[in-house]
Amino acid sequence: MASKTLSTFLYPFPLPQRFTEPSPKFIIIQRKPDHPIVCKSAQSDAGYRTLGTGAEPEGIGAASPTRGDMFLEHQQSKEAAKRVTREFKKQGKLRKDKPLMVKTGVASCYGCGAPLQTSELDAPGYVAPDTYALKKKHHQLRTVLCGRCQLLSHGHMITAVGGNGGYPGGKQFVTAEELRKRLSHLRHEKALIVKLVDIVDFNGSFLTRVRDLVGANPIILVVTKVDLLPKGTDFNCIGDWVVEVTTRKKLNVLGVHLTSAKSLAGIAGVVSEIQKEKKGRDVYILGSANVGKSAFISALLRLMAQKDPVAAAARLYKPVESAVPGTTLGVIQINAFPGGGKLFDTPGVHLHHRQAAVIHSEDLPVLAPQNRLRGQSFPIRGKTDNDGLNGLSIFWGGLVRIDVLKVLPETQLTFYGPRALEIHVVPTNEADEFYQNQLGILLTPPTGRDRASEWKGLETQRQLCVKVRDIDRPACDVAISGLGWIAIEPVKRLPGNPNVEDVGSSHELHFTVHIPRPVEVFVRPPMPVAKAGAEWYQYQELTEKEEEVRPKWNF
Repeated sequence: MASKTLSTFLYPFPLPQRFTEPSPKFIIIQRKPDHPIVCKSAQSDAGYRTLGTGAEPEGIGAASPTRGDMFLEHQQSKEAAKRVTREFKKQGKLRKDKPLMVKTGVASCYGCGAPLQTSELDAPGYVAPDTYALKKKHHQLRTVLCGRCQLLSHGHMITAVGGNGGYPGGKQFVTAEELRKRLSHLRHEKALIVKLVDIVDFNGSFLTRVRDLVGANPIILVVTKVDLLPKGTDFNCIGDWVVEVTTRKKLNVLGVHLTSAKSLAGIAGVVSEIQKEKKGRDVYILGSANVGKSAFISALLRLMAQKDPVAAAARLYKPVESAVPGTTLGVIQINAFPGGGKLFDTPGVHLHHRQAAVIHSEDLPVLAPQNRLRGQSFPIRGKTDNDGLNGLSIFWGGLVRIDVLKVLPETQLTFYGPRALEIHVVPTNEADEFYQNQLGILLTPPTGRDRASEWKGLETQRQLCVKVRDIDRPACDVAISGLGWIAIEPVKRLPGNPNVEDVGSSHELHFTVHIPRPVEVFVRPPMPVAKAGAEWYQYQELTEKEEEVRPKWNF
C-alpha cells in the first residue's frame, strides 16, 4: 500500500501502458565480446584484415567522418599494407595462405603527406626510430616532419618522383602515374575544387583535362604569381585575357582570381568565394607540380588566421614549400574551417611536357623566377642591319633555340622568363657548332660539362608559320611549356619608324623552334603585359547572354 501511495504522489497522472507492463523488454548490449571481431574492408584490394575490439561507431551528423576523411584513411591503410608487404617479402616471411594483418592508423608527414616510416633512410617519410617512438608515446605523430621535408625546407633539391627532374633522386618512392591515381576519387566526391594555374607558365600548367580528375564538381580558377608580371601591367587586361582563354578551352568555372601568395594580393577574394561556395563540402587544392599550391595554402591560412583561431592553429603544421616538383606525395588534410568541411592539399599532377621533367634536379631553381619579369627584346635598337633577324638563331639558355627563317625587317622578339637563363644570338649556319662547344658553359642549364654530357639535346623541332593580321598589336605568343613565352611583334614600335605604314596584313613569319623531347610549344593570343599591353589590347564585345555565362574575374 505504501508503494502504491508513493507512486501516486510521484506520478499524479497515469503512466503510459508501455511503462506499466509487468514484463518490459530490454535491449541487451554486450560490451565485452568473448571473441575479437574481424572486419574486412570491401575496398581492400589485397585482402588485408584489421582486428578490433568492438569499437564504437564513428558518429552521425557533424561528428560523422567526411568523404575526405574516409579517403585519407583508406589511402594510409593501403600505404601501410604495401610497406609491410615489402618488408615481409625482403625477409621471406610472406605466406599466401595467411592473411596479412596491419594497423590502419598510419600517421603521415604533415609537410609532404608521405606515411611515416623508420626503415628506409633515403625514402620520404623517414623518421629516426627514437623520435618516432617518443612522438608515438605522447600521441604526437601528427606533428612530425620527415627527414626529406626538413632538407627541402632548407633549400635542398631532393626529388622523390621517378622520371621527373632528370634522375630518380635516391630511392624511387612513387611515380607520376601513381600520384595521379591518388586523385581519381575526386570524380565521385562532392567537393569544391580550387584549381591553380601559374601565370608565367599559363599553358604548360593549365591541366586541360582537369574534368577527367574532378568530374562535375565546381571549380574556382586561381591564377598564381601575378606579382611576377612586368612592371606597369594592367590587371584589367590580364583578367579579361585569362577569362577569354579559359572560355576558349570550354572549361566552366565559378570565378577567376588573380593572386600573389607573396603579397597576399587577391587571396581575400578566394577566401570569400570558398566560404560562399563550400556549403559544407571538402575543399581540394589542385594543380600541376610546382604551380605554387603549398605557397597558396600558406597565404590562405595566413589571411584566414586573422579572424579564425582554427586556421591560426592549422598554420603550425602547414605543407612544405619547395622548388622541387613532387614535394607533396600524399593528400594532406588541413583543419582550416570551423563550420564543417576540410581543406586538402593534393599531390601535384606531373606533366611530362614541361621543362622540369627533363632537366637535372639541381637546375630546377633556375626555372622558377624569383623577381619581376623583364622582357628582353631582339633585335636591340640601333644594332641590326637592314635584314633584321633573318638568318639568325637565338638560344634561350641550353633549353630553347629559335631559328628565324623569314620575317619582316621590323620584326621583334621579346623573351619573358627566368632572368637566370641568358640569351645568345648567332648566325644560323654557326648554331650547331656553337651549341656543342658552349653547352654547360654559356648555355645553361644543363650546368657543367658532366651534366651536359648526359644531356640528350634539343631533339624536337617545331615549324611555326605566324600570320600577321594586325600590325598595331603583337602577332602571337610562343609559349615554352615550363619556362615562359616569347612575344612576336611584326613591327617594332619605335618613334619615327618609316616602314610601319608600308607593312600590309598579308605577311607570314616563319620560325623553327628546337626544344628537348617531350617539351611542348604553344602558340596563343598575345598576353597584354607591361604598359604597352594596355595600349593595344582589345576587349571582346559580348552579348547579354554571353556576359551572364562568362565567369567573372577578381583581383
